[in-house]
Amino acid sequence: MSDFGALSVVPPLLAIVLAILTRKAVLSLFLGIWAGAVIYTGGLGIVQTFEWIVDAIADDFHATIIVFTLLLGSGVAMVWNLGGTYAVRNWALTRLDTPRKAGLAAWILGLAMFFDDYANTAIVGSAMKDVSDSLRISREKLSYIVDSTAAPVATIGISSWVAFQLSLIVDGYEAAGVDAADRPSTFEVFLSAIPFNMYAILAIVMVAIIVVWGRDYGEMLTAEHRSWTTGKVTRDDAVPMQDVAAELGEPPASTPRLINFFAPVAVLIVMTLATALWTGGFSVGAFVADLIAGDVEGAGGLLWDATLDAAYETALMIGSFAMVATGFLLGKVYDIFGVGEATAYTIDGFGIMITAVSILVLAWGIGETIGALGTGDYVAAIAVGAVSVELLPALVFLVAGFIAFSTGTSWGTMGIMTPIAIPVAWQISGGGAEGHTLVAVMVGVIFSGAILGDHSSPISDTSVLSATFTGADLIDHVRTQLYYAVTVGVVVVLLLLAWGFTGVTPFVLLPIGALALVGLVYLLSEVDGRRKRIDPVSVNEPREGAETIVAGSEKGE
Repeated sequence: MSDFGALSVVPPLLAIVLAILTRKAVLSLFLGIWAGAVIYTGGLGIVQTFEWIVDAIADDFHATIIVFTLLLGSGVAMVWNLGGTYAVRNWALTRLDTPRKAGLAAWILGLAMFFDDYANTAIVGSAMKDVSDSLRISREKLSYIVDSTAAPVATIGISSWVAFQLSLIVDGYEAAGVDAADRPSTFEVFLSAIPFNMYAILAIVMVAIIVVWGRDYGEMLTAEHRSWTTGKVTRDDAVPMQDVAAELGEPPASTPRLINFFAPVAVLIVMTLATALWTGGFSVGAFVADLIAGDVEGAGGLLWDATLDAAYETALMIGSFAMVATGFLLGKVYDIFGVGEATAYTIDGFGIMITAVSILVLAWGIGETIGALGTGDYVAAIAVGAVSVELLPALVFLVAGFIAFSTGTSWGTMGIMTPIAIPVAWQISGGGAEGHTLVAVMVGVIFSGAILGDHSSPISDTSVLSATFTGADLIDHVRTQLYYAVTVGVVVVLLLLAWGFTGVTPFVLLPIGALALVGLVYLLSEVDGRRKRIDPVSVNEPREGAETIVAGSEKGE
C-alpha cells in the first residue's frame, strides 16, 4: 500500500486531464511530474522533478528506445529523400483507390508485424501515411488503425511481449505460494489465458468493423468529415508529432523508385528479427544440425528459447541503424546524394523525432513519479480484495485499465496487477483445477485491461509512437480513439460478467462480443450522424481524384 494514499493518484490524473483539456502534452506531463514531486518532498519539488526525468532517460531500456526512435527518424528521412515515399504512394494509389482498401491494407500489415508493437507502429504508420493522405483519410483514423492493431496483436502472438508475460505468470504463482510441481506449465497457462484477453482480440475485430463498414462516430466522425470535405487530414490548430514534408522539403530524387522504400524497410525488419534471435542466443549451426538430424522438436526449441530470451529493444536499435545505412548505400548507388548529404539527412531525421522523444521521456518521468508514490499498488490494493469469483474478472479488468490509463504503461500495469490478482484468484477459488482455470482468466484480463488503459491514455508510449509515425496530433489521436476503446471495453466487461455468472466458454462469448460491436457501431454512428447532421457512411465513400491534401494549414501535392 502506498504511503501517500489517494494523493498518489493526483499526478498522473492531473497530467491526463490537462493534456486532454489543453492539448499540450509536454506541458501537461511536466506539470504532472512536478505535482508528484511536491507531494513526495512536501516542498517545492523542482529538484526531484528533474531527478525523475533524468532517471527516466538513464534507464537502459528507455535510453535504447530513444536511440531507436531517433535512428528511425533518420531512416524515414532517408526514404523520403530517396524518393521512396512518393514511389510507394504512386504504386499504392493504383491499387488502393478507396479508403476501405487502404484501411484494410494497414490493418493486415499491422497483423503481419506481430513481433513487436514499436516496430509495428513505425513500419505501418510510415508505409501508409502518404497513401492515407492521398485518399483523404484523416491522420486520426490512420493512427487509430495502427495503434489498435499493434499492441493487441503483440500480446497474443509470438512477440517481444511473450517473455515478459510468461515471467509474470511465474511471479504470480510464486506470490500465491504454489510450487512449480503443482501447477501447469507456464506456456500452457499463457495459451489458456488468450481467449480471456478479450480486449486485445475484440480491438482487432473493431478496427476491421470500422474499416470495412466505413462507419464512424464520436470525434472520429468529425475528423473524417473534415478530412473528406476540406482535404485537411489534420485540424487547423493541430500539432502533428511528425511532419516530414514540412521539415525536410522536397526530396532530391528525380525518379521515384520502389526499391528506395521497400529495401530500407525490409532491412529494418530482417535485421531486427536477426538481431533479436542473436541476442537470444540462437545458434544457426545447432539449428541446422537438428534439422539435418530430423530433430524438428529440438530445432523448434532452439528458436523458441531464442525468441523468449531476445533483447528486442537492442534489436530495434540495430535494425533502425541498418535502415539508415541502407539509405546511405542507395543514395550512392542511384547517384541521388553523397555521404555528406546523407549525413545531413541523418541529423535532419533526428529533428523530426524531437517532439516524440520529449513526450516519451516525460511519459517515462511520470512512470518514475507513480513508482515513487506507489500509485499502482495503492489502486490495486484498494480495488482487488474480498470479492466473489463471479465479479473478480470484470473488476480486475477495470482496475488494470484504470492503472494503465493513469500510468501510461501496459507492461507496468501487468507487473503491478499479476502478483496481486493471481494469489487472490487462487485463494477465493480454493485452488486445484478450478484455481488454475481462474489464474488463467486473471492473466488474460490483466493483459486485456492493460491494453485498454494504454489505448485510452495520452501518456502511453505506444500512443505517442502511433501518433508520431502517422503524423497525427497526439491528443487528437487519443480523443478520437477513446470512443472506440471504451466501446470495446464495455462489451468486454459484459462478456466477463457473463462468464463469471454462467461459465459459458469464451469461444462462444467472443463471437457474441463481435456481433455486439457490429450493432453498437451501427447504432452509435446513426445517432451521432443525425446529431451532427453528417452521413456516417458517406464520408467513407471512394475518394479517388482528391486534388489537394491539406495537413493543417500546409498544402502539398
